[in-house]
Amino acid sequence: MSRSCSSPCSSSGPRSPSGSQPLAGTRPPALAEEPSATRGRASPPAGGEARGEGAVEGTDTGTGTGGGEARDGYGRVFAVREFRVVFVAHALSLLGVVVSEIALTVLVYDLTGSPLLSALAFALGMLPYLVGGTLFAGVADRYPPRRVLVVCDLVCAGCAALMALPATPVAGLLALRCLIAAVSPVFNGTRMATLTDVLGDGDLFVLGRSLLRMVSQSAVLVGFGLGGVLLTVVSPRGALVITLVTFLASALLLRTGTKRRPARGGARGSGGGDAALLRYSLAGAREVLGHRRIRALLLLLWAPPMFVVAPEALAAPYAEQIGVGTTGFGLLMCAMPVGTIAGEVYAGSALSPATRSRIVLPLAATTLLPLLAYAFVPGLAWALPALVLAGAGAAYTLGLDRWFVDAVPPELRGRAMTVHTAGLMTLQGVGMALAGLAAEFFAVSTVVAGAGALGTVCCLLLVREVRSTGRAGANALPNSETGADRYVTGG
Repeated sequence: MSRSCSSPCSSSGPRSPSGSQPLAGTRPPALAEEPSATRGRASPPAGGEARGEGAVEGTDTGTGTGGGEARDGYGRVFAVREFRVVFVAHALSLLGVVVSEIALTVLVYDLTGSPLLSALAFALGMLPYLVGGTLFAGVADRYPPRRVLVVCDLVCAGCAALMALPATPVAGLLALRCLIAAVSPVFNGTRMATLTDVLGDGDLFVLGRSLLRMVSQSAVLVGFGLGGVLLTVVSPRGALVITLVTFLASALLLRTGTKRRPARGGARGSGGGDAALLRYSLAGAREVLGHRRIRALLLLLWAPPMFVVAPEALAAPYAEQIGVGTTGFGLLMCAMPVGTIAGEVYAGSALSPATRSRIVLPLAATTLLPLLAYAFVPGLAWALPALVLAGAGAAYTLGLDRWFVDAVPPELRGRAMTVHTAGLMTLQGVGMALAGLAAEFFAVSTVVAGAGALGTVCCLLLVREVRSTGRAGANALPNSETGADRYVTGG
């Protein structure tokens, strides 16, 4: 279940669930008990005040789909010209991210000869996510989305340009790395929220998110190999110039190929300076995390990626434990992204929206079970299928993405998506660190199996909570403008 690399400035990231090995600077990587009979529900009003009261999990709103049960799959998404622009810009930024990840790591090692600093350059792409995603989340709703996306790309391009300068010291390289990572959740959250404008908040949004995740997983499979070949032709600083070009190209595409839309926050998002922006960001985070239904959906999006990173974080020591060498290590790293892509392609192209919604809870509850195979210290012949199956379980996110976007009011979506990205990346980093710490005391196979068992317990508890919030009246979100309650039901 590979993380999504979602930003213009980061590499393979949140295993969506966000959550393959998260790379530095990744952006980054969003329940149906009984099928509903109320399919084909009309799109909600622009303000989102009446968001389909009475809908339940399994309901297909049909927003932006042109038919709730249509199975035309991904072709419908590519028929939207504006999405094609976003897709190409995403691919370009990913190219820049992968190149910069490898080039910066090699450059820092060349300058210092220190494995620690080289690894730190890699890890700094993830550490600032929580800060950036919390303190700057309000940017996604406070300013016009196209402006936010373009400015984020330009900031990343500027950082790449400074990194490429021979005069930039190692401390400067690391600081620029942190800045890129802080920008990443804002970019990703804004783009995710903008997809609901481009594709609607129905099934097309789900398929569009899935396509962007698959691009990120593909980057995990081929990116490092291509980056390594590139560095045999150009210097690390020369490779960073290529990164600069890809970010600029992404910014140009987004500026000329997407529509200008007003800020989601309206009058509430204007004026007040940095202090007001900080308050606006923190208020949005509190509103998102304080709402029981949205919080439950977020946690279910975050939990499997947090535990599923264990076998990838420990792939090298496990390859040594079973004696398969570097070839086996490469196969262990590739298996889960292959499963993720295969699972999403099948779910997005072969299953109807209602079916994808019905499988969310069962799949989320069982997606980590294949990791229990590590308890028997399997060789490659058994470990690889187990990892592929664990990756394929990421298909639960297609239905869960739909529930999440339906639960969040339009004016809060930018901040909610930014919080989602920040939490996804942060928890994956925590999961990798805890797996590494545990492997200091226990065998790698024991740690991975333990992650599968503990993660399954957590997922079962979260599935119960999501089911409960879908049935109970836990979905009232206060309307800050009128003081009335906005009832957000359904997934």
